[in-house]
Amino acid sequence: MPRKSWSACVQRGAASVAFSVAQYDRLEHAITKGMRLVIMRRGSEYLVIPERLRVMAGREVIVARHPSTGQRLDLYIDEVDSIEVV
Repeated sequence: MPRKSWSACVQRGAASVAFSVAQYDRLEHAITKGMRLVIMRRGSEYLVIPERLRVMAGREVIVARHPSTGQRLDLYIDEVDSIEVV
């Protein structure tokens, strides 16, 4: 299965993220199947296992765990530069 990668169309300061329906479907599929995500944020790469997508204080958050340490990570979608399902 080829890797699926996409960039968040983020308007900084406007707190607006424009993922397409297909991109949200890939993200939701990764969450339900326990597939790993590579998330680029502020120049750092995060390899995580997503657990759920939720809204906190009006912002969408990917709640995930680090695959080795099990540490919980809350990654705000409006801060994400790109996401890749691996």
